[in-house]
Amino acid sequence: MQSNSINHARLLGKVAFITGAGSGIGAATAVRLAAEGAKVMICGRNQPPLDLVVAQIKQAGGVATAVIADVSNETELVAAIERCASEYGSLDIMVNNAMAFTWGSIEEMDTQAWHENFKTSVDGTFWGTKAAMKLMKSNGGSIINLSSICGELGTPWMSGYSAAKAAVTNFSRAAAAEGAASNIRVNTVIPAVVETPATEGMLSNATARKNTERLIPMGRVGQPDELASVIAFLASDEASYVTGVSLPVDGGRAAVLVTAMD
Repeated sequence: MQSNSINHARLLGKVAFITGAGSGIGAATAVRLAAEGAKVMICGRNQPPLDLVVAQIKQAGGVATAVIADVSNETELVAAIERCASEYGSLDIMVNNAMAFTWGSIEEMDTQAWHENFKTSVDGTFWGTKAAMKLMKSNGGSIINLSSICGELGTPWMSGYSAAKAAVTNFSRAAAAEGAASNIRVNTVIPAVVETPATEGMLSNATARKNTERLIPMGRVGQPDELASVIAFLASDEASYVTGVSLPVDGGRAAVLVTAMD
């Protein structure tokens, strides 16, 4: 995560709520948005990692608080978002980042495992977007939903996750169309493999990392800060005429379907 002090004013006076912000892309996004002047509330299911992110932001001179909320629980998530708007006076930026996935072949996957992929990514994104749109109705705002390259290309043994992320992308397009009249912008960021705790397994050794990187035209996996930079742009007024976009941030993975590289 970035450690620089506040150095921008693009988001000065804005209020942001970020889900799944205890590590990875969510944590990097919280740090970046705070560095650009936003007041940030982050949520997750475990307090200690959230506290570390808040401490980093405060040490750099930013404003942040943490709240425990499971995004697969509508009541918890909506209450947390409403608390953010109440404590900070508004909600200008909503980042639906939290995700969950299960591995397994289609033949072996049971119905419960299939639904686990949707509870956080799809249901949580729907509830988060719905709550944010209600709060942004008067003054507009920016909602950024995190999808995945899996939702674009499909990934073997991750069929449930692939289907869920495809749903996030298309839901976001519909939300953009509905929110546009109220100046509520809804965009989707589509990463490929990013170096986070969730991807440790596929990057656990040199061979696994090489096999992953050979599928990416730029030849390397992404870093959380690189996603956070794009999210910060979409959250800012610099993207005031950008809505309904599904933006790959993936080192070229979506542009060229690479199945084998020497």
